[in-house]
Amino acid sequence: MYFVSTRGGERVTGARAIVKGLSDNGGLFVPENFPAVSREELEAMLGMSYPERAAKVLYKYLDDYDEKGLLDACEAAYKKFEGNDPCPLVKISEGMYILELFHGPTCAFKDMALTVLPYLLRKGCDICGVKEEILVLVATSGDTGKAALEGFKDADGVKIMVFYPDDGVSSMQKLQMCTQEGNNVNVVAVKGNFDDCQTAVKNIFNSAEYAKILKDKNVLLSSANSINFGRLAPQIAYYFSAYLDLVSSDQIKMGDEIDFCVPTGNFGNILAAYYAKRMGLPVRRLHCASNMNNVLTDFLSKGEYDVHREFYKTTSPSMDILVSSNLERLLFEVSGRDAKVTAERMKELKEQGVYRITPKEQADINAVFDGGFADEDDVVETIYDLFCDTGYTMDTHTGCAMKVANDWKYKNKKDTTEMVVVSTASPYKFPQDVLYAVTGNDVRDSFKGIKRLHAATAMAVPKSLSTLRDKPVRFKTTVHKEKMFDEVLKFVEGKN
Repeated sequence: MYFVSTRGGERVTGARAIVKGLSDNGGLFVPENFPAVSREELEAMLGMSYPERAAKVLYKYLDDYDEKGLLDACEAAYKKFEGNDPCPLVKISEGMYILELFHGPTCAFKDMALTVLPYLLRKGCDICGVKEEILVLVATSGDTGKAALEGFKDADGVKIMVFYPDDGVSSMQKLQMCTQEGNNVNVVAVKGNFDDCQTAVKNIFNSAEYAKILKDKNVLLSSANSINFGRLAPQIAYYFSAYLDLVSSDQIKMGDEIDFCVPTGNFGNILAAYYAKRMGLPVRRLHCASNMNNVLTDFLSKGEYDVHREFYKTTSPSMDILVSSNLERLLFEVSGRDAKVTAERMKELKEQGVYRITPKEQADINAVFDGGFADEDDVVETIYDLFCDTGYTMDTHTGCAMKVANDWKYKNKKDTTEMVVVSTASPYKFPQDVLYAVTGNDVRDSFKGIKRLHAATAMAVPKSLSTLRDKPVRFKTTVHKEKMFDEVLKFVEGKN
C-alpha cells in the first residue's frame, strides 16, 4: 500500500511514511485507500490474542513489512503490559463499557502504539536503506512523551528528544519524563502551552535550513507524535479488539453496530476509530469528548475551527490543546481528498487562526461524529458518581468522556446501541485530582495522593508509578520556544 500527503505532492510506501513522519510540505501521510476487513476476517479474529489481532490490522496498511515480523513485534510489545490482556473491556452498566488502555509501561493509552513504533521505525529504516542516525522529536501534552521515551530508550541508531509545556502537565507526568532512564534520551520543558511546543516542533520538521544542518551531522528527523502514521496505525487495532470482545462475550452479535466515546485533544485517538469504521468495523457513531478547551466541540457543531479563545489549564492536561493536528486527516477525507483545499485550510489556520468547512462537509462529518465537553465540576461529579454507583475509579480524561457518553444516553433514552468509553490513563497518573473527586480530600503531594487513593479505592497501584519517588531527576532544562532547535543541536552534538 502507498501513502499520500494531505497537502499533495508525495506518494510513498508505508515504511517511508513512518521514517519521515511528515511530508516535505508539512502534510500528514494517509493511506491511498482504506483496506477492507471482511466479515469472515472478523470471525477469524475472534479467537486470536490481542497481539495477533493487532498484527493483522497493521499488515493491512503496512504490507511492505513482513507479517511475521509485525506479529513478533506486537507480541514483544504487549508482554510489557501488566495483566493478561493489554486492553480489557469492563462492563459498567447495561449498554455501557470502559475500554482500559492504561495497562502499559507508562500507564497511558499511548503505550498501545509507542511500544510497537520503535520496531516500525527501525524496520522502516532497513526497508528504505536509511543509514543516518534517527532523531525522534516529540511534543507532548503529558502522556506521549513518557511513552515515547520508554519505547525508544537505548534503541540502536535512534535518539529521542521530548518537549513538554513547563506548567502544562501533571506533577506525575513531569516526574515520569524527567526521571527517564536511557543513554539516548533528552527532555526539555518549554515556557508556554502544548500548542507552542507542537507548533515549534512542526516548524523544525518543515525547515529546510534545519534539515540541512542535521543532514550535515548525519541525522534524520522522525516523529513519535500521532502525526506519524506509525503512531496512528497500532491504535486502530484496539477498536477492532473491543468490538470482538463484545461479540465473544455475547454482549452483541457479529454485525451489530456500536458507539465509541473518546476523550481527545489532538484528534488522533478518535481518528483511529474512524479509520476502523472505514475499514468495515460496524461502528455507528463516534462521540468526541473534550474538556473546557472545547474547540473540537464547537467545530463539530458549527463547521468552523477557531483557535481565538481562552486557553484553560485543566485537570485533564493531555487534552489542553487548541490545535488538533490529526483533524487535518479527517478534513482531507471529507473534502473528497482534495489536497489543495486541505493545504489552504491549514494555511488559514496558521496565518489567521480560523478556517471554515462547507455545509456538505459538516453534514458528512456529523453523520458519524458528534461532540460534547465537560467542565471541571462535571469531571469531579462524573468520577464521584461512577465510583459511588459501581466502585469503579477512572481518571480525569476518562471522566470527560463518561460525562459526554452519559449526556448522549440521557438525551437519547430509547437508544439501545452499546457504548464503549475509551479510558486513556490510569487514575494514579492524576492521583490528587481523582482523590479529590472520590473523597473530597485535597493533598499536594502526588505520592500521598497515590497512597490515599489506594486506601479509598483498593485499586492496584502500577509498579512503574509506585517506584518513581526514588528515581533521580535527570532533566531540568527549561527554554523559550524560540530556543528549542538550539537544544536539539546540543543534544545531537552531545553537549547537554
